Amino acid sequence: MTETRPFLRGVAEGLPFILIMVPFGLLFGVLASEAGLPVTQVIAFSVIVIAGAAQFTAVQLMVDQVPAIIVVLSALAVNLRMVMYSASIVPHLGAAPMWQRGLIAYLLVDQTYALAAAAYERERTWSVADRVRYFAGTAAPVFPAWVGGTWAGAALGARVPASWPLDFALPLCFLALVGPLLKSRAHVAAAFVSVVMVLALWWVPWGLGLIFAALAAMAVGAEVERRT
Repeated sequence: MTETRPFLRGVAEGLPFILIMVPFGLLFGVLASEAGLPVTQVIAFSVIVIAGAAQFTAVQLMVDQVPAIIVVLSALAVNLRMVMYSASIVPHLGAAPMWQRGLIAYLLVDQTYALAAAAYERERTWSVADRVRYFAGTAAPVFPAWVGGTWAGAALGARVPASWPLDFALPLCFLALVGPLLKSRAHVAAAFVSVVMVLALWWVPWGLGLIFAALAAMAVGAEVERRT
């Protein structure tokens, strides 16, 4: 029982995200279907990329017939946070076997990272194996909920009533994740700059304002961290 406890705890703490991930996936599936992607491609998109924000960005730009290079660069820019996530958890999981680190990298998303980072700070006595088990537990409900929601949205397509407020899932998901992580001046400064810059650069075409805002937020956060 001792060996499975971190895994079961991860599952228990990941389960509430189903309430967000399913409508999140439904919304993406519907939008991708309306953009002309067949169900198989929509599912492959979610299984391979596993990055909702980047996927929404890419699909919207594709609908707007933006050049492919801009679509790719915008999606990569949105996912730059994964680099920071990876660097953050290396001290906790860096000693795990290569194949486990590969799976962790594949399943590293906002939800699994937020849960794991918080748990690793609290449970200082956990072994590397315990940390891996916990991470696997958090991914157990999150990944199927995302892929399943995507499949349902793509299969239903335009048959999903417009009155269903599925778009609430995207901002709610990130508010739930970001709020508890704003623990330092650097975090708050980066979040504030990102919001201000996104609003100020709404007019920049092709969604490039999001890239500029992300770069500015990271620079400000890093500078505040250096000074404090």
